[in-house]
Order: sequence, then structure tokens, then C-alpha cells
Amino acid sequence: MTQFSDSLGLLQDIDVRLTVELGRKQMRLRDVLALGENSIVELDRLTDDPLDILVNGKLIARGEVVAQGNRFAIRVLELVGASGEAKASMAGLGVHQ
Repeated sequence: MTQFSDSLGLLQDIDVRLTVELGRKQMRLRDVLALGENSIVELDRLTDDPLDILVNGKLIARGEVVAQGNRFAIRVLELVGASGEAKASMAGLGVHQ
């Protein structure tokens, strides 16, 4: 059992990319090229929908945007299992760096 916990300890130091996704929009290239200052692109998500939290492109949780001082932050609302289903409600859990 010690060997497993030692291996897990090594993995904890690996850098990963955490991304928060507001929404998506599929567009034709001509429409992207026509974007300019003050252009508005409507996304596929409603304003009160939770945001997707991804690690290396894989969905791990959903959350909401909050202000942390003068920066944006994300409050984790629920963790997501391998099947994409919510595992548990985690309201109020924050991640700080």
C-alpha cells in the first residue's frame, strides 16, 4: 500500500492546465473573419448555467464565476464523474493559488 501512496505523491506535482469554459459557438470562417471591435458572439450557454471546469480538456467539475479581490475566480459547485454525471454537490468549495 505504501508503494501506491508514494506513486500518487509523485503524480501530485505534475502540472496540468485548468480551463473554465463559458460556452461555445460554431461559426463559419467568413463570420469569424468579419468580427471586429464591439462584435458580439452569442454563446450556447445561459447566464445562470454553471460553467464547465476542465483539466487538460477533460470535464472534472462545474462552477460559477466569483470575484476574488480584483481577479476572477471560480467556485466549484459540483464534481463530475467519468461518465459526465455530477458526483456530489460541493457548494462553497474554492480553489486558491
